[in-house]
Amino acid sequence: MALSKLSNLYRQVIMDHAKHPHNNQPLPQADHEIELRNPTCGDVLTVQLKIQDDKIIDVAYTGTGCTISQASASMMTDQIKGKTTAEVEKMVLGFSDMVLGKEVPDMERLLGEAAILQSVAQFPARIKCATLAWKAAYQAIEESENDD
Repeated sequence: MALSKLSNLYRQVIMDHAKHPHNNQPLPQADHEIELRNPTCGDVLTVQLKIQDDKIIDVAYTGTGCTISQASASMMTDQIKGKTTAEVEKMVLGFSDMVLGKEVPDMERLLGEAAILQSVAQFPARIKCATLAWKAAYQAIEESENDD
């Protein structure tokens, strides 16, 4: 597939997640909730997790923000649901490395559809947008581990 067609496909997937986000609603049964802000862009996201036996039983987010932050949050919720907290922590660190332009072994397997956000590395101003939801999930997991 030509690079321009591939780039167009990636843009379409990102736009679809931004316009039709997955898991974008309050999660009343959440155990942990973290709100983070990106003051440079105005993004505000609240990530809510339901954790049971070190596993993400359910996840949702609410908030407002740019296309990248909304698409990334949507993809993140799809990818972490059903994973262990240790798996999610590894995913968050891998995602962060990926958008910083670092090599991430087995990236597609680790991050699933969210791996398409790799191109954010070309736009340093958008890195905080892309990582906001992932950082919130990480902090919520850290909070849950401290509660134990």
